[in-house]
Amino acid sequence: QVQLVESGGGLVQPGGSLRLSCAASGFTFSSYAMGWVRQVQGKELEWVATINSGGSNTYYVDSVKGRFTISRDNAKNTLYLQLNSLKTEDTAMYSCAKGANQEPTRYPPPTRPLDFDYWGRGTQVTVSS
Repeated sequence: QVQLVESGGGLVQPGGSLRLSCAASGFTFSSYAMGWVRQVQGKELEWVATINSGGSNTYYVDSVKGRFTISRDNAKNTLYLQLNSLKTEDTAMYSCAKGANQEPTRYPPPTRPLDFDYWGRGTQVTVSS
């Protein structure tokens, strides 16, 4: 079955950096777009970033553009999110997510939480001084 396991979260000061990882198994990782979503307790799930199956195209929510970088290593079935210049408002539980449609697909890249069909349990990122 599909498994997504995140790691790399923690407590960091404003302006700091973290690198999140997501180990994927149970499906053909290289055939699906992958993404990261985040959620603050009591608030709606927010899409953060997406990368296509081959890693050539990336997409970001406006609030993280220029600060976060999504990448993947298909040989290792691993997804990454580099978080730089962190702000207190980036504090959230970050989860990786599998795109619902195998690529190539006629559907646009997944950029909404409902465009993904599996999520990991998440890793907490806390930005605080």
